Amino acid sequence: MFKVYKKLLKYVPEKKYLAYVSILLTIASTAITVVSYYYVNAFLNGLIRKENVDQLHTYGLLIATLLAIGAILYFIAVLLCHIIGFRLETNLRKRGIDGLTRASFRFFDLYSSGKIRKIIDDNAAQTHQMVAHLIPDNAGAILTPIFVLILGFLIHVPVGVVLVVFTIIAIICLKRMAGEQVFLEYYQKSLETLSSETVEYVRGIQVIKIFGVDVVSFKALYQAIHEYSKYAYEYSKSCKKPYLIYQWFFSGLIVILICLVPITMLENPQLLVIDFIMILFLSGVLFHSFMKVMHVFTYAFQGVSAVDKLEELFHAMQSDQLVFGNKETFDNFDIEFENVSFAYTEPMILNNLSFKLEQNKTYALVGSSGSGKSTIAKLISGFYKVNHGTIKIGGEAIEQYSEECLVNNIAFVFQNPKLFHASIYDNVKIAKATATKEDVLNALYLAGCTSILDKFEHREHTIIGSKGVYLSGGEKQRIAIARAILKDASIVILDEASASVDPENEHELQIAFSNLMKEKTVIMIAHRLTSIRNVDEILVIENGKIIERGSDEELMHKQGKYSKFQKLYAKANDWRVAHGEFY
Repeated sequence: MFKVYKKLLKYVPEKKYLAYVSILLTIASTAITVVSYYYVNAFLNGLIRKENVDQLHTYGLLIATLLAIGAILYFIAVLLCHIIGFRLETNLRKRGIDGLTRASFRFFDLYSSGKIRKIIDDNAAQTHQMVAHLIPDNAGAILTPIFVLILGFLIHVPVGVVLVVFTIIAIICLKRMAGEQVFLEYYQKSLETLSSETVEYVRGIQVIKIFGVDVVSFKALYQAIHEYSKYAYEYSKSCKKPYLIYQWFFSGLIVILICLVPITMLENPQLLVIDFIMILFLSGVLFHSFMKVMHVFTYAFQGVSAVDKLEELFHAMQSDQLVFGNKETFDNFDIEFENVSFAYTEPMILNNLSFKLEQNKTYALVGSSGSGKSTIAKLISGFYKVNHGTIKIGGEAIEQYSEECLVNNIAFVFQNPKLFHASIYDNVKIAKATATKEDVLNALYLAGCTSILDKFEHREHTIIGSKGVYLSGGEKQRIAIARAILKDASIVILDEASASVDPENEHELQIAFSNLMKEKTVIMIAHRLTSIRNVDEILVIENGKIIERGSDEELMHKQGKYSKFQKLYAKANDWRVAHGEFY
């Protein structure tokens, strides 16, 4: 438990002292509250046995005062822990967000967005619960039984003995009431899976509505619901019997005591009544404390699980990140792979791959889906760290260059570019903060965006995503190309950048591409094979290997894999639909 708190409090170093203040206040609150119980016994003695009757008013006032002071101290202790808890939850969420901004691409391959959200949101909230409530509850739940047992013996030895017996039986029941830990572990895992799968399911509701499928079609969610219900039921069953025994024993305590009262004690019925009242009263205090203990251990298990999951996630965010160096310039822009092996998980996508690309030439990577084309492009950009081997640019391993150097010299244009809810101007300028207005407008012109600006009253100041502003896939692509032109990177990577372009935008897009690619080292990944005929060299990729390499004319003459792709592509382009059939 203390190890867990040590882990948690390191995330709130500026508020750590409040935890110790809270514990001290809880100890004081518990001690003062138990002292008030001593005066309850004195009050009963005066009321029933007519001892110190003149002190009854004083005892009553003292009891009320001590209880009030104890409650106030406990309230302050809980308040201080809530301050720590809220700060802890905030810091953990910030840590998660900061980690996501620096996480490697491999991390996002291994963790779905639903799972990331579940781990950060839910577990950060659980750590808040563990700190805000369990620090004072832990101290109170542990110290109250100890103080009450001491008080029992101070009041009357038989009272202390009965409370000790009650405590032993309660501990035995509590140990079993905690349930089978294996069920609790399975329950926690199934709850986590259910939450993450539900997030993914809700995000796919539009697909459900369109195609009319039901929840059973989403097997992962269906299985998660089934597993959660199963383990929740099993865990509840494991706690049922000991909890009932605990309740029966407490409820029937008065009957048990009457049966066990020695005959000799009947000679002093007033003392017996007082002892009975104090036993019932103090056993109620113990009952409440032990129930707290049970919840403390349950929440502690959840808290430990929450901390472990968060730290595992934070570690995963930091692992596999590309290490950057201090070199700020490239001697040239030749790209070289030396015995590079890489896998997202298993198996290897690239295995001992070696090749070289010369600067200021245009290359096309061709191959079937999953062959490794996009992986090669992403590795050149520094999105992933290779498992083995070296990737060089300008004769130096990319790890030798600073992050800023790589970012400034490599432009990546994706198939589905992401534009921000900002003006067209700002969406382009984001590529180069120091660019002038003239530079941005020139980039828009070179990317063929003039016709896009002419559509809107506010031209480049039009807010993307605002009411009445609609952009086609080709228009979005041209704005993304304007961004890349403004960046003026020496290496340009086009990953299926023209795959979803509508015919009316294709001509403008080809002009934009030609302006972007001037005097650059360009790597194209394209399924439109007609768009790569004029590149300097084509690399045919299959199973992470280069099986053919050459110009379009050379590869067509070889009658190999590339020639087969071109023939299949030409045949597909000649398809026509007539009377519901292809011909």
